Amino acid sequence: MNQDIIGAISTPPGEGGIAIVRISGEGAIEKINEVFYPKAKGKELIYQKPFTLTLGYIRDEGQGMVDEVLVSLMKSPRSYTGEDMVEINCHGGALAAKRCLERVLSLGIRLAQPGEFTQRAFLNGKIDAVQAEAVIDIIRAKTDRGLKLALKQLEGKNSQYIKSMEDNILEANMLLEASLDFSEDVGDLDYERVRELLQMSRDGIDKMLKAGELGDIYKEGISVAICGKPNVGKSSLLNALLGKERAIVTDVPGTTRDLIEEYVNIRGIPVRIIDTAGIRDTSDLVEKLGINRAKQAIKDADLIILVLDVEAGMTEEDIRIFQELENKERIILLVNKDDLLEKKIKKEDIELHFSGIDVIWASIKEDIGIQSLAEMIERKVMAGLADGEQLEFTVSLRQKELLKEAGQYIQEVLEALELVPLDCLGVDMQNALSSLGQLTGKDLKEESIDRIFREFCIGK
Repeated sequence: MNQDIIGAISTPPGEGGIAIVRISGEGAIEKINEVFYPKAKGKELIYQKPFTLTLGYIRDEGQGMVDEVLVSLMKSPRSYTGEDMVEINCHGGALAAKRCLERVLSLGIRLAQPGEFTQRAFLNGKIDAVQAEAVIDIIRAKTDRGLKLALKQLEGKNSQYIKSMEDNILEANMLLEASLDFSEDVGDLDYERVRELLQMSRDGIDKMLKAGELGDIYKEGISVAICGKPNVGKSSLLNALLGKERAIVTDVPGTTRDLIEEYVNIRGIPVRIIDTAGIRDTSDLVEKLGINRAKQAIKDADLIILVLDVEAGMTEEDIRIFQELENKERIILLVNKDDLLEKKIKKEDIELHFSGIDVIWASIKEDIGIQSLAEMIERKVMAGLADGEQLEFTVSLRQKELLKEAGQYIQEVLEALELVPLDCLGVDMQNALSSLGQLTGKDLKEESIDRIFREFCIGK
């Protein structure tokens, strides 16, 4: 690991109250002391206690003021990276932060690579690999539920669970080795105990993978396409779900000609709602392009909301659109304007043409049925997955691969118990431990470490 001092802007670009320039490495405090001039005498950084704030100025080589700043100090090992750290709190805005960073780098401090601060925290034992991956999930969280899961991972809940599985395999391996090396003292291998320990780990892996499927939904979200013929209320539905006027709504068919996409939080799930162009036969070239895009978006969506209008009645166009939709289990049928006294669509019509499809009778204008729609979206997303209240984990793709690998090794031992020589069983147990060790970072190779932190932004 490089022992040089690194620096970067840790706050997002743009205007704001403050921006933070972060510096880490042995000698960081002494370096920044060279360009920091405190407002009060005797407040030079080298004389300050850790975890204090000092007001002063960053000055350039000609003693001109770069910015008025507050500087915080953290001493190794009690810092985010485990090294000496300085955080310069300057005025927000791109120029002030940029000038402060340039002055810092002029001291021979190197610009940090993406994720390098967190990578140093990992290499210095402040966090493990699973916790490091949680940092990026926290940054990217789209809903409170996704954030809560990522914070649990950062807190170490996932790592504790993985350790319990490791402990079971270690105990099983210890029994195996004792039986091999000290058979006269300990007797024959307790196969039932070994099987019990390994099965607990195997079940734990399955539970973690299952929970990870649901975690992916809270982390990555789903896509929902709103479709139907023109002028049935698709754009009104988008606006109702968003709680704001995002799409133009008129009585003119074909108003929406391109895809309109927005994210909305539906019961803790980040949902990308796609309002599509009304599907119909048209000679308008621009509208045709919009309809083609709509069909592709509908094909790619996780769920589809097909909108009908009781005032317009059910037409052959509605039925044709429905028949062309693939994977009917993805479909939610929303029958709009149910508040009208005169309805040209009856429940018998729906049962005849849309048998087996989930139906919401709604009035988008009167906000009737929108809550039921949100509940149905959640129910469809969660179908076949663990109860959301029991969810404990988010699991990255890297973690999934290693969990599956460890599970396969354990399964091979379980199937081979009492059938193959004991030393052969030990090889697979060690392989399972190695896979779990790579999960938390104990056995990670350098290229794997780099891959984890490559997704981070500079300054984190």
